[in-house]
Amino acid sequence: MKNCLIVDDSRVIRKVSRHILESLGFTVDEAENGREGLERCAASMPDVVLLDWNMPVMSGIEFIVQLRQREGGQKPKVVFCTTENDVAHIREAISAGADEYVMKPFDHETLQIKLQLVGFA
Repeated sequence: MKNCLIVDDSRVIRKVSRHILESLGFTVDEAENGREGLERCAASMPDVVLLDWNMPVMSGIEFIVQLRQREGGQKPKVVFCTTENDVAHIREAISAGADEYVMKPFDHETLQIKLQLVGFA
């Protein structure tokens, strides 16, 4: 079973993302900030992380940098989900270790394409 961790401070985004992911056959866990996300990863490393950029407590960039330094932290495919769409942000996300990038708001088809690109259709 493929599992995905959604790390986003928006309950609405988490709910929408969960619905899409479950329809694609994922089991889903949620965290509302980067620190909580890292705790979830420590308990059970997901296959895929859907990661928000701007969050309280710990940002998406801080999360991914710390995740990638952990044992097993190279395993999850990380898809940044954000409203930041300029090239500098995209470059920063990829250089920090993100595998893909999706703009909010996204729909079922867009997210499915991004998951296919990282090897999880």
